[in-house]
Amino acid sequence: MVGAQLVGVCDASAERAAEIAAKYGCKAFTDPVALAKECDAVSIVVPTDLHHKVAIQLLPLGVHLFIEKPLCASSREGEEILEAAHKAGVLVQVGHIEQFNPVIGYLEKVINAPRFITADRLAPFNPRGTEVGVVLDLMIHDIGVILQLVNSPIERIEAVGVSVVTKREDIANARLSFANGCVANVNTSRISEKKVRELRVFQPDAYLSLDYMNQTGHVLRKTPTGLQREEIPIEKGEPLRIELESFTSCVRERRTPKVDASFGKTALEIALEITAQIEAAGNRA
Repeated sequence: MVGAQLVGVCDASAERAAEIAAKYGCKAFTDPVALAKECDAVSIVVPTDLHHKVAIQLLPLGVHLFIEKPLCASSREGEEILEAAHKAGVLVQVGHIEQFNPVIGYLEKVINAPRFITADRLAPFNPRGTEVGVVLDLMIHDIGVILQLVNSPIERIEAVGVSVVTKREDIANARLSFANGCVANVNTSRISEKKVRELRVFQPDAYLSLDYMNQTGHVLRKTPTGLQREEIPIEKGEPLRIELESFTSCVRERRTPKVDASFGKTALEIALEITAQIEAAGNRA
C-alpha cells in the first residue's frame, strides 16, 4: 500500500502468525502489544467481543487504530475507547467499508433531500461473525450509510427479528424515522441462498436504485413528460483498498477519519437499540 509498510501480523496461533508473516515478508507476533510497540498504526480484526479488550491495551501505546465494524460490543466499551483515544491523542477509524464503496461516493454527490430509503443486505450463512446477531454483523453497514445520507437525528426505531440457526437474531428488519421526515426501512438476513447488497433512495426529484456488489445502478428522474431512466456512471474501485488508503492517509496527515470512533459509536448504539427491541419481543413471545 502506498505510504505504508507492513511491519507484522499477530495471531493467537503462533503457527498461523508465522504462516501469514512468511507469505507477506513481515514479522510474526502472538502478543498484540509487542506488535504495536513496533508500529505507528494497527488494524484490529478480531471477533467483535474482543475489540474493546485489544483496543484498550494498544491505545495507551500511542498507536492509531483501524477497528473492524462494529466498534465494539457495548456503548460503555465504545465510550472507553473514545476516552482512551482522546487521552493518547491518536486516531481511531471504524471499518464501515460501504462508506468507501464508489456507490456511496456517487450518492454523496446527488442525495440532497431523501424522503424514503430501503436497504436490503442478504447473505448465505457463515459461522464467522456469529458471536453477535445479524444486526451487529451485517445491518450496521446500512445503518452507517443511512445515517450519513440522511444527516438528521433519529426520532423513532421499530424493529423485529428472529433466530433461525444461531442463538441470536439471524433475520432482522428495522424502520428508522428521522427528525427531517425521512424514513428508512432496513432488511437483513444471514441465511439467504444468495448475496444481495442493494439500496434504494427516493427524494422529490428522483428515485435511485444501486447495487453495492456490482457497483451499478440507475436513476429515474422526474421530467415534464414523466420519469426518465438513466444508468449511473460509477467509477468502480475496491472498497477495502480505498478504505485502508484513506486510513493511512489520515494517519500521515493527522486528519479525522471519515468514519471515526464517534461515528462508529453512534451507529453501534442504534444497532444495539434495534437488537434490544428484538430481544425484548422474543422474551415476550
